Amino acid sequence: MRHVFVLLLVVLVLSPALVRRAHAAQVAVRGADILVDGKPFMPLGASGETRFSELKALGANTIRTYGQEPGEILDAAQRAGLKVIVGFWLAHPRLGFNYADKAAVTAQLEALRHMVERYRTHPALLMWGIGNEVEVELSPEEAQAVWPAIEEAARLVKTLDSQHPTMAALAEVGQDKAAILKRSAPSIDVLGINGYGDGLLTSAGRARAQGWTGPIILTELGAQGHWDAPRAPWGAPMEPTSSEKATRVRRYLMAAKQAGVGAMPFLWGQKQEVTPSYYSLLLPTGEWTETVEVMSDLWGGKVPGGPNRAPRILGLSLVGPARFPTDGQTLVRLSATDPDGDPLKAEWQIMAETTARSVGGDPEPVPPSFPQGLHDPAPTGVRIFGLPPGRYRVFVTLRDGRGAAATGNIPFEVQ
Repeated sequence: MRHVFVLLLVVLVLSPALVRRAHAAQVAVRGADILVDGKPFMPLGASGETRFSELKALGANTIRTYGQEPGEILDAAQRAGLKVIVGFWLAHPRLGFNYADKAAVTAQLEALRHMVERYRTHPALLMWGIGNEVEVELSPEEAQAVWPAIEEAARLVKTLDSQHPTMAALAEVGQDKAAILKRSAPSIDVLGINGYGDGLLTSAGRARAQGWTGPIILTELGAQGHWDAPRAPWGAPMEPTSSEKATRVRRYLMAAKQAGVGAMPFLWGQKQEVTPSYYSLLLPTGEWTETVEVMSDLWGGKVPGGPNRAPRILGLSLVGPARFPTDGQTLVRLSATDPDGDPLKAEWQIMAETTARSVGGDPEPVPPSFPQGLHDPAPTGVRIFGLPPGRYRVFVTLRDGRGAAATGNIPFEVQ
């Protein structure tokens, strides 16, 4: 783009107005398949809002949104060669929304109408995502109002756009959710399943056993949900290292491929949820983790920046107590390697254990840091002492200097 002779071409390519005049694909559902312009299309990608060209290079073809204004995302995805599942956020009863409030429901549907009418001809649009885990944290009785609401929204979309399917993303499928969705919301064409951990090995099969015959996409996929993780005696979930996550996600992506369902690891970006690294495929400073390498391996692509492999954490443990008094201490031991032989730089950090008890990815503040507790930091470990009473985590970030990183952390308590 620095060369004058391509400047005009770049301006044309980057013009949102021109992007939206491009060919709008026809997307249809035939049995368990999604068809784009008559050809089978298996959605592979992630949820996120950034670095689309790098995601595409991994072998991805789809990005998923949750309800934000999608115009710029659609345009950026089109430039990168990605399709978009445009999500519309149906409000959650667990957060106080009342589906018996006709005025509130009407206003929500009008917002959906506006979104569909504005973007239904965009060439990057793959399908409409109607809600995300709207049923989460509800009893079966409380969820009875949710399913008709999903159907009403999906039915509205179909009256406005006959060229793109509708999808609903559920928090796992349990033993009956797919059956309930099929029965209560027949205007939903595609089943989205948000899953974490070994349940992903059977979620598609369980959905089929419940009678779901249409396409399935694992719309969120991760190594282990923090709600299922082993816990410290004081309740802090134990986060797998980035290497442990990558090993698990490889299994889940292979199972998805064998089941013939789409897959979208979570999250193509970085966020604070339990920790800054628990669900993040990228670091705040931009480095990618080993799971990204797994995605590229299985999807036939390449990692950002060219040939490179991420650092591996072979072991991360406490040599000493996980609970100790203010005049005590503990030692963290780290064993790591880099498959390419790159020299690794270790960065240690202590943060307070989060006190947020969010559900379904609700926003969380980043806990404060306590650098005064770190002593003698080295590539093989660090000593911890000199902290006031409280619950903490010690984090390590390993960078290879070529754009890849590894992460791990251990909770501890000062009494």
